[in-house]
Amino acid sequence: MHVIDATIVGAGPAGVGMAVAANAIDDFEVSLIDAGQIGQTFHDWHPEQRFLTPSFTGNGFGATDLNSVHPSTSPAFTLGVDYPDGPGYARYLRSLVSHFRVPIAEDTRVQRITPTDDGFEIETDRGRGRSRTLIWAGGERSEPRLPGIRGEHLLTHSSHADAWAERRGRLAVIGGSESGIEIACHHVERGAEVSVIDAERPWGHGVDGDRQADPSFGLAPRTRIRMRAALETGRLELRDASATAVVRNGTGFRVSTSRGPAVLSETPPIAATGYGPGLGPAAELFDRRDDGWPLLTEHDESTVTPGLFLTGPALRHDDERFCFVYKYRQRFAHVARVIGERAGRDCSALDLWHEQGMLLDDLSCCGTSCAC
Repeated sequence: MHVIDATIVGAGPAGVGMAVAANAIDDFEVSLIDAGQIGQTFHDWHPEQRFLTPSFTGNGFGATDLNSVHPSTSPAFTLGVDYPDGPGYARYLRSLVSHFRVPIAEDTRVQRITPTDDGFEIETDRGRGRSRTLIWAGGERSEPRLPGIRGEHLLTHSSHADAWAERRGRLAVIGGSESGIEIACHHVERGAEVSVIDAERPWGHGVDGDRQADPSFGLAPRTRIRMRAALETGRLELRDASATAVVRNGTGFRVSTSRGPAVLSETPPIAATGYGPGLGPAAELFDRRDDGWPLLTEHDESTVTPGLFLTGPALRHDDERFCFVYKYRQRFAHVARVIGERAGRDCSALDLWHEQGMLLDDLSCCGTSCAC
């Protein structure tokens, strides 16, 4: 059976960006696999959803478009917008796969991954293949997380289309980070009265002086602007408490909290409680950190399965979260160089990533700190 140099699983921004970088290695065979279409997650977005990070074509002046996954491209240029919607960004990703001629198998679901002496055997619903290196870029959307409280089966996760459907009257949202505030504002703007419940108060940045410069821990400016407008309507409540249970209450629902009165919701409460790492059949091939996220080497490689790498928003190194495109894209060229040099190939084409500020190989340089 023919052995491919590197297989990337997942054709979202992490997978496409990683595949394009690996494809730049001289005489290096790359394959990209996705269970759906290129950018499937973005096709599934609600029409109202937009990127939190703005796009602007600053390429060439040391300011590559924040949502780009290749240093010579810009979603702002391709799409003509500053905050891409889901289908638009999926078109951008497809244009990269086409332009850089990345081989891809769409509608191909990976079912089993077996380490071998010379790499991996990959079993899919359309057959088997072999690869010397495997890079998991499956994304997090396949693993929505509920809050682990009594009655959680009554909740609708924010990733589900039903969470965006029209809600009348009172509504409870559990989780106050980006997705929670975004969906709360969506419903406030349509007339609902929304209570957001979160004891960690992620909305504190910019509201009462609780400052956090890293957007991975606070709210993006666009979200803060929407939140302020929603607060001014008087129909948005930010509840500093933990949700402890959800029960039916007549024709509606009641959410008990760790402090203060229960929150009533006339329709199923929404859980904006994030995602797991979305490792699928690769889950058992990674060790875990104390917080449950994949444990990786300094090269984003599994500590227990040599040749298996992780890219995308599930990346964690110490206290740093690489959950935005502009963060995890910094690792594409680094991982590509590692696997290319191991294979004894010429990796000089990856110098472009370094020249354009899209290659981070020193993790000690991570971190966000702003004086003002």
